[in-house]
Amino acid sequence: MKYNKLYYLLVFLSIALVTASCVEESDLIQVDPNTYTEGSFWKTDDDALKGVNAAYGSLLTDGTYMRSTPLLLDLKGDDCRSQSPWGAMFNVGRFNSSVADAAIYGWAFETYYQGIYRANQVLENVPEIEMDEALKNRILGQAYFLRGLYFFHAVNMFKSVPLPLNNSEIYNEQKSNADGWAQVISDMQMASEMLPASYNSVSGADAGETGRATKGAALAYMGKAYLFTNDFANARDTFKKIIDSNVYSLVANYRDNFTDVNENNSESVFEVQFSRDAGGVDLGWGGAPASGWGKTSARAITYGPRGFGWTDVQPTRSLFDDFHIEKTVDDEVDPRLDATMFYNKPEGMMLYGQDFATFYGGNQGDLNDLFCRKYQNSDGGQPDEFDWRSGINERIMRYADVLLMYAESLNETGATATAYTYIQMVRDRVNLPDLATTKPGMSQQQMRDQIAHERLLEFALEGHRFDDVRRWGWLQNSSKLDWLKSRDYEYDTYKAGREYFPIPQLEMDNNPGTMQNDGY
Repeated sequence: MKYNKLYYLLVFLSIALVTASCVEESDLIQVDPNTYTEGSFWKTDDDALKGVNAAYGSLLTDGTYMRSTPLLLDLKGDDCRSQSPWGAMFNVGRFNSSVADAAIYGWAFETYYQGIYRANQVLENVPEIEMDEALKNRILGQAYFLRGLYFFHAVNMFKSVPLPLNNSEIYNEQKSNADGWAQVISDMQMASEMLPASYNSVSGADAGETGRATKGAALAYMGKAYLFTNDFANARDTFKKIIDSNVYSLVANYRDNFTDVNENNSESVFEVQFSRDAGGVDLGWGGAPASGWGKTSARAITYGPRGFGWTDVQPTRSLFDDFHIEKTVDDEVDPRLDATMFYNKPEGMMLYGQDFATFYGGNQGDLNDLFCRKYQNSDGGQPDEFDWRSGINERIMRYADVLLMYAESLNETGATATAYTYIQMVRDRVNLPDLATTKPGMSQQQMRDQIAHERLLEFALEGHRFDDVRRWGWLQNSSKLDWLKSRDYEYDTYKAGREYFPIPQLEMDNNPGTMQNDGY
């Protein structure tokens, strides 16, 4: 018996040893049948749509338009200021972001490259899928647009960045700022050739869907990239294509561009889609997507008036004063003032169902303060913003911007007299007098100054002002810099090079050879 038991034990151990020696590592990797892999996913037109939708999804999380990107675009401008108790936010407008603390700017950098990675997946895999060619082209066009948009933000904010055009490389060398802008233009050019003017006239799974990138959106960002690189002739010609398409027009009510009413309107060239009704109730702070994530924004609570939100961003007094420089033809204050900020208006002003003077009457500091109104749910539908869930779409490219950028490119190419027409289209909406009558025959430099003023009032708190300040070279002009300091004390701490954010330390550590931006 003992012999038999020993015999069987030795046989068992021998078989186990032989079996173990034949097992490959790949044999131990078991694919979850309930989870997609790259090998099983990119098969159908539905997969292609889901893939490009995921690339759009990177616009909705904290690093991008849920919160961080508007903050990074706004806070360095002289149209707003911050007294946030959070140092990472407080220091953005003071040009003092820390290399040691990548909060906010580092989240943005990470999310832009998440979006680029997802767009690259579409561009690499969708061409091999057998599907309707027209739908395939639209999906690829959207991927080019989204990659170009994420590159636009990365190049615009971080100056010299990697430009991965596929996902096969682990490391991607840092490229020059000029290379970055060239890639933005290239991607937007490709997108403009593949995208429709709208989705109302197409057939397929995406027919009639609003919010998707269009030919006009691609041309607008291509023109903007030309403008930002001082290629004014190409900018002019690109913007003219949008105007001549007759697809867009200004909405009658300026405020309709910043509420959840009349979204995706005739003025919207491209907007990021948020909704209180889609998805779960959790905010998308970042990382791997979760089933409970909603499609809402934290912008409203971040910018919200005191008592209704965190008040991390506020308008400057200089911006308030600028709205009073010129009266309307009816001798009224520019109506964009009331659409842009809350203040103690003599005639009274309501916010979240409360009278401003009554609500803040017990605190003289608040009563005389200024608060953001754009992108606030303040018209009575909500009592405050403390649920963190705003459904207001972010209009990141408006037709008004196309018109004023076209006017600027006309002025820079010697057609100053023609620029009046397109500036006046924007002024007419808010009933301002004819500029050709009030300021006829402006020189090119006078027109530059006028366009700067027009852009400030039209796009205050929309993330455009500092981009304009930087690209116009005002930070390198001592008189202009002194003027900015007189308008916004945060410019007192500006240091050369800090018009860009630092390259996050994690990128420096993980991507060999990466050089830090000047000033850090």
